Amino acid sequence: MEFDQLRYFLKVAERGSFTRASEELLISQPALSRSIQKLEDELGQPVFERKTRSVSLTEAGTLLQARAQQILQIIDDTKAEISDDGQSGRIRLGVIPTIAPYFLPDFLQQFASDYPSAQLIVQEETTEKLLKSCTQGEIDIGILALPVPAKYLEIEELFEEELFLVLPPGHPLTQKKNIKLTDVEPYPFVLLDEAHCLSDNIMSFCRQKSMQPVALERTSQLATVQELVALKHGVSMVPAMAKVLDQTDRRIYRSLSGGKPTRKIAIVWNPYRFQSRLIQVFRDHLKRYAKKRPK
Repeated sequence: MEFDQLRYFLKVAERGSFTRASEELLISQPALSRSIQKLEDELGQPVFERKTRSVSLTEAGTLLQARAQQILQIIDDTKAEISDDGQSGRIRLGVIPTIAPYFLPDFLQQFASDYPSAQLIVQEETTEKLLKSCTQGEIDIGILALPVPAKYLEIEELFEEELFLVLPPGHPLTQKKNIKLTDVEPYPFVLLDEAHCLSDNIMSFCRQKSMQPVALERTSQLATVQELVALKHGVSMVPAMAKVLDQTDRRIYRSLSGGKPTRKIAIVWNPYRFQSRLIQVFRDHLKRYAKKRPK
């Protein structure tokens, strides 16, 4: 049994298709099929139930999937530990979309300048997918907003930031010196869709204040939320990091009085995976940058 066979097997299991797996693995489908067939011959049992357009795991395949993930994780961690010099290597970073474009660019530029031999791989994912990837060892570090239902993951808070009310120019609330949440209640909200935790932060804050905002529009991008507000589709709440980068005069940002909404930003990682010295250095740099970030 070869390690490549296990990697091929896991990819087919993940994609549920020899065709899609072969495309991602960059090998021909006949070569992939032969590799899986050889694996099944060695095991004496089929690991996949073949269907017309897809495959599913057999009972033996389900057992092999768990074992293969453990075996390859040990191999990957061992390779990383042997070559660990604290300067070079790969860091796989997962970040939620309401943080990545606002917090990362300047930080990543600084880190790349200090550690030119480090390879940084960044992917944007929703909180749910990010936690799953972190648990399975597909990413080394995640940056997200609390709270999170994370079992068996280490969590360390980086900072807390205010959520600002964002209004279009000329909105009646821009004339008020102090804006309370009750003042906002009559106006429709533009929010991110339910897959994004920022909406949960906003809704939770409003419910704590006995208010139920009416969301007339939902979108998948924070920049679109800001644009819809500028076009007078409604009001919203936006993290401070997005406000800092918004230099246009097409939106007005105001703090709420009588208790400000906030969100807490944290890093997560899997303590059961090998943590290279480079990854530890990366975490330390993240924490230092978070303290002196633009506010």
